[in-house]
Amino acid sequence: MKVTLASTHPALGAVTVLPPDAASGGPVAAGISVERVENLPENFIVGADVSSVLSLEESGVVFRDAAGQPADLFVVLKDHGFTDIRVRVWNDPFDEYGNGYGGGNVNAERATIIGKRATAAGLNVLVNFHYSDFWADPGKQIAPKAWAGLSIDEVTGAVFEFTRDTLMRMRDEGVHVTMVQVGNETNTGVAGFIDWPDMCAIFSAGAAAVREVLPDAPVAVHFANPEVEGSYAQIAMTLHEHRVDYDVFASSYYPFWHGTTQNLTALLKDIAETYGKQVIVVETSWVSTLDDADGYPNMVKDASEVATFAPSVQGQADALRAVIQAVANVGASGLGVHYWEPAWLPVGPPSEAERSAELWERFGSGAGTTASALYLTGKPGAPVGNEWDNQILFAPDGTPLESLRVFQYARTGAIAST
Repeated sequence: MKVTLASTHPALGAVTVLPPDAASGGPVAAGISVERVENLPENFIVGADVSSVLSLEESGVVFRDAAGQPADLFVVLKDHGFTDIRVRVWNDPFDEYGNGYGGGNVNAERATIIGKRATAAGLNVLVNFHYSDFWADPGKQIAPKAWAGLSIDEVTGAVFEFTRDTLMRMRDEGVHVTMVQVGNETNTGVAGFIDWPDMCAIFSAGAAAVREVLPDAPVAVHFANPEVEGSYAQIAMTLHEHRVDYDVFASSYYPFWHGTTQNLTALLKDIAETYGKQVIVVETSWVSTLDDADGYPNMVKDASEVATFAPSVQGQADALRAVIQAVANVGASGLGVHYWEPAWLPVGPPSEAERSAELWERFGSGAGTTASALYLTGKPGAPVGNEWDNQILFAPDGTPLESLRVFQYARTGAIAST
């Protein structure tokens, strides 16, 4: 997900949720309609990136179960049919004075805490190494501070050590890691390097560390912008030519920006068949509303951006179901879908925006802090808030929206009560 770092979501109404009954043989009554995905594999990965969870909780956010009672987020996700959690790892998302950059301040230590909580709830863990101190995406791939100025040979050694040490820590603390991603949306670079031979050497170094510590965990490489004609085919061929050791070709897919689901299926199927790889969507989302919930402008806020599906809970369900279908249509090589930050709740309403800014700054529960602005631009900047609060699968008070059950309804079908 590309985070821009630029400077009352309404109550959506109570919904009576009837848990899906896979044995019923037909669609369940619900508050939203979801067409059953007929070719959905039994072991299809149902994932969520919740890397901001610790900072949100530190800021006072309360997650709730379907009955509206305070509950552990990971238990709520498990109860709604999720199987996996994705957690990003930044090298050092803090300045020299210990001020966090935001976005959850997720270093190896905090990622391990998240992984342990996910494991305790019975969820698998995908570890997502950015090989950066802060957001890495097609718009920026900045080398970690500690690696600045190093040669490619020195960086590949550092990548191996950082990946190995982090995974050993997680393994030794009981985190159930079932996939490891070496780089995040690395179309334009990784760890500050932009030439493909260097990038492939970095991917291979990360993969070697995974093979050493967790030999049974598949290695994923991750890219975005499937709508760019020929890009995925070129990337996959380049990885093959440089003999990068990986198992899974991972893609971002946001319906706002990334073309049709039919194109996504065709691209992923071609990679699976040509190179014998598995494929997965590790980032997707849609809006439940165009309204703002915290007084900070949202990334997607204009009606012109949401023509494909409605900006509603039903629209979220339609969008997510379409992505599930697209990956399932790849065939046996289509592993699953992760929703990006479905629980990034606002830490306060628009009327308390000033207090929220203090929490974003103190705990890193927004997309960026004063420290990150200084790090990225060399100039002080105001805290960046939550650009994502209208794309989450929860109401602002932490109660799940019914769109959180789409993965369950995709197996049974669901018909909205009238």
